[in-house]
Amino acid sequence: MIAAVDPWPLVAAVVVVGAVAGRTLRRRRRRGHPVAPAPAPVALPEVLVETAEPRPTLPEPEVDLAERLGRSRGVFDRLRGLTSTAVGPEQLALVEEVLLRSDVGVATTGAVLHELQEGAPAGLTAAVRAALRAALVSERSLRIDADPGRVAVWLFVGVNGVGKTTTIGKIATREVHEGRQVILAAGDTFRAAAADQLGQWAERSGADLVRAHEGADPGSVVHDAIGRAASRGADLVLADTAGRRASSTNLLDELAKVRRVADRGPGQVLETLLVVDATTGQNALSQAREFLAAAAVTGIVLTKLDGTARGGIVVAIERELGIPVKFVGVGEGPHDLIPFDPDAFVASLLEA
Repeated sequence: MIAAVDPWPLVAAVVVVGAVAGRTLRRRRRRGHPVAPAPAPVALPEVLVETAEPRPTLPEPEVDLAERLGRSRGVFDRLRGLTSTAVGPEQLALVEEVLLRSDVGVATTGAVLHELQEGAPAGLTAAVRAALRAALVSERSLRIDADPGRVAVWLFVGVNGVGKTTTIGKIATREVHEGRQVILAAGDTFRAAAADQLGQWAERSGADLVRAHEGADPGSVVHDAIGRAASRGADLVLADTAGRRASSTNLLDELAKVRRVADRGPGQVLETLLVVDATTGQNALSQAREFLAAAAVTGIVLTKLDGTARGGIVVAIERELGIPVKFVGVGEGPHDLIPFDPDAFVASLLEA
């Protein structure tokens, strides 16, 4: 067996050594021997910058629209580069097939074919490009300046699942980046996660958020957001609304009520943006028709345009309804919701 070691002699030795060292140090001090001085503090450098420069902001990444609209562009492959000026039954059949596949719609396709029958002196591709561009509305500005003493309000409407709340967050990011003070109104009080989702976008974008408990009156939330904006001198209120089934009269009536509340002083509704999913094609056009009367829609936000071959729905909406597409979503990032440029859009489909 291993014998147990008594630790007490070792402890006693450590105590004795410490005591001897302490007496030696005191003795040196009494005899006048110098003790090593503490090191002098390091002098701090002079402050050369009196005012802090603002944090530089990174520029928004440029979007290659032709690349993002690759699926829709692929539908137009057979039309690109056709320089022939001949317009016969074969060429007309090709144009008709491509336009219908891209969801331009029967009415718009018929109008384009009628124009082509008059000839294509600059080539078939150029003629189709000119016809599609002519079908797009020219005026698509966004109103941001309210009357004196009132607060600018943008309402967002649409059915569930089209990306409405995400759209609001991305537009908030854009407007804050432009230097505006933005307040988000979480008026979709019927979807449990809507206010939380909008709250995340508020934190990410630097906007303020007004919300209420689940099931609260949407009009009261929008009213409170406008009141806060007026008291703080904010520039813009972006108001979410509950997703509506376009076929439900009661829900559309309630939406009209929310709009009346938002347009009552000090608020002023300058834009009512209908958010539709581009992947639904002609269903998006049907939804737009139903929302027009109830919400006085001033513009369309077409989401998920990068994920569909039905990019021609832009042309169908503008030609048949006369309402401009003001934003298109071409990706998941916060800067992938971009103002719609009709020239760039048509070029992305038909330019070689």
